Amino acid sequence: MRAPLLYTAYVGLSMLLVPFAARSTIAKLRRADVPAHRAHERLGNATEPRPYGTLIWFHAASVGESLSVLALITRMGVALPDAHFLITSGTATSAALIAQRIPPRSTHQFAPLDAPGPLKRFLKHWHPDAAVFVESELWPQMLRRTRATGAKMALVNARLSEKSIASWAKRPKLAAYILDVFDLILTQNDAMAEAMVRIQAPAPRVARGQNLKSFAGPLPHDEDLIFEARAALGHRPVWIAASTHQGEEQTVLAAHKKLLKTRPDLHLILIPRHPERGTEVVQRIADTGMEYTRRSRGDLPDKAVYLADTLGELGSWYALSPVVFLGGSLLPIGGHNPFEVAQSGGTVLSGNHVSNFAETFSAMEAVGAARIVAGADDLAAQVDMLLSDAQTREKAIKAAQAFASEQTEKLDSIATRLINALDLR
Repeated sequence: MRAPLLYTAYVGLSMLLVPFAARSTIAKLRRADVPAHRAHERLGNATEPRPYGTLIWFHAASVGESLSVLALITRMGVALPDAHFLITSGTATSAALIAQRIPPRSTHQFAPLDAPGPLKRFLKHWHPDAAVFVESELWPQMLRRTRATGAKMALVNARLSEKSIASWAKRPKLAAYILDVFDLILTQNDAMAEAMVRIQAPAPRVARGQNLKSFAGPLPHDEDLIFEARAALGHRPVWIAASTHQGEEQTVLAAHKKLLKTRPDLHLILIPRHPERGTEVVQRIADTGMEYTRRSRGDLPDKAVYLADTLGELGSWYALSPVVFLGGSLLPIGGHNPFEVAQSGGTVLSGNHVSNFAETFSAMEAVGAARIVAGADDLAAQVDMLLSDAQTREKAIKAAQAFASEQTEKLDSIATRLINALDLR
């Protein structure tokens, strides 16, 4: 298939912009304390040797996408005992979390920039036998240059926003040129499968898969930290607000302040999605007049609010309460992964902006595993009900665990489908 003019223009533009993009992305990683040699992986400079034999490359954008494929890699590793896996992502946070949970025979690198130089260096060194891209990672040169090496390719957990679909639909020749690289495209739902075909994905290669985030498994946790936190809390009731974004903490804190009127010993563990927002969130707490302690300065839960503004400890906080509100849902952000809560033994409260997990929340609501709330008053009422009614709480927890368990049984079929499509037997 001949490259369309838009692709050729994009390649030329990327060559002009790569020095600026490199400076920006490397500086961002360095600010997150990534060593200089590792930050330069963004330029395609490998910091690990290529393992001998079959190498399967998985590329994801950031935290959620990266973690979603780890269970799939582990399962494929069992079926392919001689294969090795390369995982690439673009953020320091994703790299840190992958390091905690990396599957056997796997290596992490930061993804190369979508420009000729970085990609040539990356592909020359790693030369993957197969490549699997996750969700919406449709970098034009990365895809076409990988295909040119002869690697088999798949797109899994495919999910594009309405804006992205509309943008690709306006450029059908470019979309066809890019999507033609895939031997298999597995979408999260039927609607996305139809959308991919509509924007020129080859229909015979498109099929509905499964939301891979349902396979991620329980989050890692620190038993010593859990013990210390429980000792500090004593018998106080606890609820959790996790993965909150700017503009959401005010609603959560208003709900907690209302709950304190009838539950003066109630404790809130507040976990912002981005820990670097800790100082900003402290100001939001101070504005309410509630007392707080803060994880990043070494505190344990003690006051009315505990700000858990550190990375990689979400599983430990989930162990402290089965009542969890998930952020990214009070504003049109798309929601966050409810499977992690269910697999940690909790039940989910969420706002109604859950487009990233629309089918999941709908199904979980239907079986009583999740509840949608609207505003501070509703959130306070739902938290109060779950803390007060042990029977309802236990029923919701069991429903969430059963729902999560049903999803994990589908992982083998996804792994087998990928192995066959990528000719890895």
